[in-house]
Amino acid sequence: MKWPDAANDLAITFFYYRDLPRAMRFYEDILGLPLAIDQGWSKIYRICPGAHVGLVDETKGMNKWAAVKPVQLCIRVPQVDDWYAYAQAKAVDNLSELFVNDALGIRAFVFDDPEGYQIEIQSATRPGA
Repeated sequence: MKWPDAANDLAITFFYYRDLPRAMRFYEDILGLPLAIDQGWSKIYRICPGAHVGLVDETKGMNKWAAVKPVQLCIRVPQVDDWYAYAQAKAVDNLSELFVNDALGIRAFVFDDPEGYQIEIQSATRPGA
């Protein structure tokens, strides 16, 4: 049997929070993501066409908050240097230096959201990367 032929509508990665309003302020005010779907205790923000991040109140979601976050949200942007200057001005938590990974073909930096999820902002350094 083959998987259904219909195209996917969108992708959502869910993160679980103890303080949902604080996380919402970060994703809205710092990252500038628009709220796409408001499910009450789950807020889904649009990153780009088809890609979304969902913020969930851990007391109501399918999973629970955990201190260790073995996941990273990566956002590809056209001008990583502009975003780096912005992140510095906003004094985001655990801001790394800008780095280049020639093997992957990216220029990037990372920082943490209010509850420790790592966010990577990157630009491609070559076509096809």
